[in-house]
Amino acid sequence: MNTGGRLIAGSHNRNEFVLINADENARIRSLQELSGQTCQICDDEIELSVNGELFVACNECAFPVCRPCYEYERREGNQACPQCKTRFKRIKGSPRVEGDDEEDDDDDDDLDHGMMDPEHVAEAALSSRLNTGRGGASPGSQIPLLTYGDEDDDMYSDRHALIMPPPSTGYGNRVHPAPFTDSYAPSQARSMVPQKDIAEYGYGSVAWKDRMEVWKRRQGVKLQVVEHEGGNGGDELDDSDIPMMDEGRQPLSRKIPIRSSRINPYRMLILCRLAILCLFFHYRILHPVNDAYGLWLTSVVCEIWFAVSWILDQFPKWYPIQRETYLDRLSLRYEKEGKPSGLAPVDVFVSTVDPLKEPPLITANTVLSILAVDYPVDKVACYVSDDGAAMLTFEALSDTAEFARKWVPFCKKFNIEPRAPEWYFCQKMDYLKNKVHPAFVRERRAMKRDYEEFKVKINALVATAQKVPEEGWTMQDGTPWPGNNVRDHPGMIQVFLGHSGVRDTDGNELPRLVYVSREKRPGFDHHKKAGAMNSLIRVSAVLSNAPYLLNVDCDHYINNSKAIREAMCFMMDPQSGKKVCYVQFPQRFDGIDRHDRYSNRNVVFFDINMKGLDGIQGPIYVGTGCVFRRQALYGFDAPKKKKPPGKTCNCWPKWCCLCCGLRNKSKTKDKDKKTNPKEKNMEEGAIVAVSNVVKGSEANQLKLEKKFGQSPVFVASAVLQDGGVPRNASPACLLREAIQVISCGYEDKTEWGKEIGWIYGSVTEDILTGFKMHCHGWRSVYCMPKRPAFKGSAPINLSDRLHQVLRWALGSVEIFLSRHCPIWYGYGGGLKWLERFSYINSVVYPWTSLPLIVYCSLPAVCLLTGKFIVPEISNYAGALFMLMFISIAVTGILEMQWGGVGIDDWWRNEQFWVIGGASSHLFALFQGLLKVLAGVDTNFTVTSKAADDGAFSELYIFKWTTLLIPPTTLLIINIIGVIVGVSDAISNGYDSWGPLFGRLFFALWVIVHLYPFLKGMLGKQDRMPTIIVVWSILLASILTLLWVRVNPFVAKGGPVLEICGLKCGN
Repeated sequence: MNTGGRLIAGSHNRNEFVLINADENARIRSLQELSGQTCQICDDEIELSVNGELFVACNECAFPVCRPCYEYERREGNQACPQCKTRFKRIKGSPRVEGDDEEDDDDDDDLDHGMMDPEHVAEAALSSRLNTGRGGASPGSQIPLLTYGDEDDDMYSDRHALIMPPPSTGYGNRVHPAPFTDSYAPSQARSMVPQKDIAEYGYGSVAWKDRMEVWKRRQGVKLQVVEHEGGNGGDELDDSDIPMMDEGRQPLSRKIPIRSSRINPYRMLILCRLAILCLFFHYRILHPVNDAYGLWLTSVVCEIWFAVSWILDQFPKWYPIQRETYLDRLSLRYEKEGKPSGLAPVDVFVSTVDPLKEPPLITANTVLSILAVDYPVDKVACYVSDDGAAMLTFEALSDTAEFARKWVPFCKKFNIEPRAPEWYFCQKMDYLKNKVHPAFVRERRAMKRDYEEFKVKINALVATAQKVPEEGWTMQDGTPWPGNNVRDHPGMIQVFLGHSGVRDTDGNELPRLVYVSREKRPGFDHHKKAGAMNSLIRVSAVLSNAPYLLNVDCDHYINNSKAIREAMCFMMDPQSGKKVCYVQFPQRFDGIDRHDRYSNRNVVFFDINMKGLDGIQGPIYVGTGCVFRRQALYGFDAPKKKKPPGKTCNCWPKWCCLCCGLRNKSKTKDKDKKTNPKEKNMEEGAIVAVSNVVKGSEANQLKLEKKFGQSPVFVASAVLQDGGVPRNASPACLLREAIQVISCGYEDKTEWGKEIGWIYGSVTEDILTGFKMHCHGWRSVYCMPKRPAFKGSAPINLSDRLHQVLRWALGSVEIFLSRHCPIWYGYGGGLKWLERFSYINSVVYPWTSLPLIVYCSLPAVCLLTGKFIVPEISNYAGALFMLMFISIAVTGILEMQWGGVGIDDWWRNEQFWVIGGASSHLFALFQGLLKVLAGVDTNFTVTSKAADDGAFSELYIFKWTTLLIPPTTLLIINIIGVIVGVSDAISNGYDSWGPLFGRLFFALWVIVHLYPFLKGMLGKQDRMPTIIVVWSILLASILTLLWVRVNPFVAKGGPVLEICGLKCGN
């Protein structure tokens, strides 16, 4: 503790401290200035102990810890110092915990045997110090209220200070006596060193009680919180029941491991299945089929590939966990009464391209849910990226900002959920539940009318935008719209909300809403969505520079208004939050049919796979519903744990360090000799040092500009870990800088898209971006609140769903063929092995389409040729096959148990794995190879063929696309194979049914997995699209030709002629 050579004395219980100064202009010092240290756990000030010294929890390393945190670590923690790991010793006055030394049992007995209590002891010490240099003090003397010798009438008697005037003589300081009437007090105080002049000590002042009073009020509020949540019905609570360590200091989240009764059998079964798999391949390889060697070899190769894919998918689910957040602790820690909110600012990014494909009404609902989020309004800024530079989006966003002035106060006044008006007004529930406000019904009806008018405006804009004028769009003042040419337009920025003068209908401030359309010019590669997101990073860094970013798609609204707070429980946790690069939320969808025919919800991935990854290094980034740490997106490495200090020579025998000691002494002597000439020229050395610092700062600035670009404002903001913008910068200057950072040539010769921001090189930029962060040593967190944080829309008809999967698979192929492939990239960094397995699986799975299609064709080939991929099955082989199928089924059941997934969702996922693998993955593989190797970019168009009205009408829309050809072919040939096989068995008799069962099971396995595809081809039961009629005719023709060729009613050796016994000649 630095006191500047001044002596401190006082009473901790009364918060009275005396600072003895040698300066006659001494002023009252606060406790924070006196102590000079803050707790490294909770950032609160460290109090002084009873004897006036700074509280020290650890006597080994003196790690700065306040007394409440010390008490908490002893009671609830590991009872050890966070720095040196030494067990905390019990300090006098602290409650005892298990493990304390027995000799400490009686250290407080003096308080119970007539001894002076700590408050009187402190008063006696204070009186002794004040009476130094005076012969005696009368018991009845009083201290006048003085301020440098003058009385202050405005000063309260219970908050006075004793500040002495300068001495009139040079002998010493004469001070007034302090009243002390306790019988235990000494009659006269005397100095320890009588011969020392008291003027050498100076004179002091008693500190104010403000600090202690504020602390007591804060503890009282926290006490009320504890009593409200866990009180015992108004009874008095002992100190042991309500410790000083309140909930605000406890962790903001915790891990909830899967119960051992579920996870241990699951892990044992995985190992058993791995052993069964080894025995299976041992049998398959050692028992070839000689008369069908080609079929056998093909099947074994496919099965080996499936086994490798299963290992890559299975073992990242070895450590599944769940998490729980504590929003009340977050508020207690960062939202203290009477103080500004300490929650970190958040910039929210919304990206859109084509308003005709992404309806502006959906985007408006997403923006409204962001503006109404339960978070301090001055901490939220929403940036909407219009990558299509559409005036329709601009006008719709302008109307959205106007409607938000009514919608936001309505949401916060009545605390409604969700806060997207379209989904709030259409939900089928009792909206009066838990609503007791008398004006709620009236205001809800009025708000619904306002929203209907808002919808009419947006729909009118959409109808007007269907036909673009030949001269292009013009703005209200007659100026041509800058984005009339989508591929050649300047950058545009418009701040709709957040500036002075724009408030809601209740007069409250609104979050900032900014429209951004980056510059586009011919000849530049704009990198699609990844480039748009990087532009938003730079614009937000210049205008608001929040340390955290939330990324959502335009059709994903905030369904839980506390979603950002949920993420902050991980990001702002002082213990574990510093290494978290992003918090990923699961994707949930509206408007999907109850059966989820094409596995649009993707429940198995979000509820099983992502939980498994969260137990390793964190989930992968899925493109939306994710809160990022800005510093992680800038390519910085994760903070590393400080290594414990190495062993010194004191830890080793002296004879082991003799040589080293001699060498060290010689080295120090040499250093002293070398440094002596420099000490002769101190001024010259100082000049050289200053010049080196200047050169170093200039070199560092050039390095940052080469990395981040030529914007000094952005470069300055990039190195600020806690965010913030320059206070002296004018809004006009910041907007000019923002226009510069969204120019199309800003990223040239920088690391944007390579090491910074969203990474380029794939249409699935999300996988690459998360992968790069994990390689830098960061970890991510998977947050699954009870109420889904985000909800969106998903394509529910077959063709759109296949094209969505095609895009994801194409991105994986591009990553596999790039330098960022996780098979060979990122070694030596912070990526864990099981996490790497997951990333490898995410880029390898499209290649599984080749063995999958071949394997699904084998049943039909076997039925048509009469061959099989397995020789005659023995009892051992039959047992192996049965164990294999049982282990697969039981593994799925156990996964459904600890993941909370229903059997319908699990089975739909299995079905669509075959459907997607036989269609989208195959086309993505060839398209990716053509794009990367030959530079040919191909697209598969979707054409609408039929539509129906009513609920889930989109589900029955049939859109012909080339993606439907491979699974249709597989379905047809397997159906034909089944018909031919059964017909052949009927004609050949009873003996042929035994070998047929294995082939039929194989073929029916393929047909059952493709059943949702067949149902999607048929559409509604009462309608048959024309394309299906054409396919039916072709199928009938093929079946007729095969029937004639096979002729199942004729024996294989030709017709059998027998003598019937009748004499026809007669």
